[in-house]
Amino acid sequence: MATSNPVPRYLASWKNLAGCAGGLAGLGLHFAGVAGSYWVLVVIGLYGVGALAAPPERVTLVTDSEQEAGRLRAELDTLVERVRGFGGRVPGEVAPKFAEIAEVLRGMLDRPRELRGDPDALHAVTRLVGTDLPLSVQTYLNLPWWYAAARGSGAELVRQLDLLHKDAVRVAERFHAADAQRQADHTRYLEDRE
Repeated sequence: MATSNPVPRYLASWKNLAGCAGGLAGLGLHFAGVAGSYWVLVVIGLYGVGALAAPPERVTLVTDSEQEAGRLRAELDTLVERVRGFGGRVPGEVAPKFAEIAEVLRGMLDRPRELRGDPDALHAVTRLVGTDLPLSVQTYLNLPWWYAAARGSGAELVRQLDLLHKDAVRVAERFHAADAQRQADHTRYLEDRE
């Protein structure tokens, strides 16, 4: 059951069901005359034993690749719009560089199943979208404009984006290498057919 509220999630869990079965067994002992005047403690104790003995809930680490790619793409699009919105606050070359990086990343996010099948590329894209790009921009924006101008922080932001662009291109080239090889193989096949 996929719910964010922990109470309904626990009520529907195997632990609660096993605890309830233990509690019912305690009630049965009470009605049979075995539990005596401590029947409430027996019911609570058997509930606890059942809840502790039940297997833990399964944790699903694999999410739907389409949803995950959609979430990353939405984060990326939000970040691109945010950078565009800061027009005069960031150096003029930041928005175009940011758009180039986003285009490279979108090329991989447009193929969610293949991205899910390449854990290294998925990790790199997730890191770039979720950490590296926002951190570079936000760190620059946290500086007062006069301080950033005096230190030349705009040039440092541009340098960071150049490095992130190289990283994104390196990951994308590795990600798309199989397709490029298939295209080359198909070209050879067509040439051999003549």
